[in-house]
Amino acid sequence: MGSQKPRILPWLVSQLDEGRLEGVAWLGPSRRRFRIPWKHGLRQDAQQEDFGIFQAWAEASGAYTPGRDKPDLPTWKRNFRSALNRKEGLRLAEDRSKDPHDPHKVYEFVNSAAGDFPEPGASPDTDGRFGTSDTQESILELVNGMNLGPIPDEGASSLAVTPEYRPQLLLSPNSDIPAPCPTPGPPENPLKQLLVLEEDWEFEVTAFYRGRQVFQQTVFCPGALRLVGPEGGDRTLPGQPITLPDPEALLADRVVKGYVSRVLSSLAGGLALWRAGQGLCAQRLGHCHAYWAVGEELLPDSGRGPDGEVPKETEGSVFNLGPFVTDLIAFIEGSKRSPRYTFWFCMGESWPQDQPWTKKLVMVKVVPTCLRALVEMARVGGASSLENTSLDLHISNSQPLSLTSEQYKAYLQDLVEDMDF
Repeated sequence: MGSQKPRILPWLVSQLDEGRLEGVAWLGPSRRRFRIPWKHGLRQDAQQEDFGIFQAWAEASGAYTPGRDKPDLPTWKRNFRSALNRKEGLRLAEDRSKDPHDPHKVYEFVNSAAGDFPEPGASPDTDGRFGTSDTQESILELVNGMNLGPIPDEGASSLAVTPEYRPQLLLSPNSDIPAPCPTPGPPENPLKQLLVLEEDWEFEVTAFYRGRQVFQQTVFCPGALRLVGPEGGDRTLPGQPITLPDPEALLADRVVKGYVSRVLSSLAGGLALWRAGQGLCAQRLGHCHAYWAVGEELLPDSGRGPDGEVPKETEGSVFNLGPFVTDLIAFIEGSKRSPRYTFWFCMGESWPQDQPWTKKLVMVKVVPTCLRALVEMARVGGASSLENTSLDLHISNSQPLSLTSEQYKAYLQDLVEDMDF
């Protein structure tokens, strides 16, 4: 019979007590708080000892066998963090993983001290039955995966098993005590869909002529989108054309109408925006100069200069998902404002610095709706960390997710580490 997978908290306590892993240590005699090294894998000073705890858990849990399996540090680290995040009696007290000299995280036992956990090597008694402490912990872990609701009527069961935890009970050959099946590995992070280039993002495109909204369209764009004039530009170019409307029937001022038409006709092949890796790139394919900036949804930040000019001869990066998600986590933790996700393009003129943006002939706003959804989830989820909130990523082939704010934050942290690696 193969060895049983240890429970992570008793196992972790034993590692802390032994003190053999570099940087893994108790913080104080109470044995409530402890530190775990959390060094980035790409740092030049990274050593194998910095990741010993992640490899040790991978070996103890059976996920990695030296000499047989290929080392996978990101997966070890993610699985270790996910295993800790699922434990209600443990919380992340301090995140110092960005410390340039000593990156680490501090965890704290919330409801009990380390001495309250059974030994990690708890084994059946000599007569083949499980010991009392081992059985109690199995039952407690099983109950934690259930919703205990009121009894709806006489004789009805009061245990409603949540869809996330459907424990199938097996009878041990040496015991009449049901034992839950081995706990499956951590679920795949659903936010990773944002990194899959085959998944199309949804974009909301809004156009303004002299500050007046004249067009709005929400569309999935495989490959790229191209902002083009009423003539449609070159249809042989890649990307989905988004045709800006003819100003003839939309504007009353004949002079303004003529200037707007000139700007639109100079777009030619259009202004292209597409996904590249974990970011967005832009390039103009016509003679029309264009400036861009990331601003608020309701208005661009015209009090400062643009973030850049859209290049013509080469692609230019306008967005990186990594810093966005990092800032989003900081916003959830209350240390930063919510990250911006709205791209404003000023066509044919200089950026409206120190003047009302409504005076510009053509302004186009582009919102990747998945980024808007991520920010809205952070705002709504902050109201209650226990209630589930629905999240629709607005990308092709995605299904709405139901997450608590703690689950959401853990998935975001996991996404950042995957992008870093």
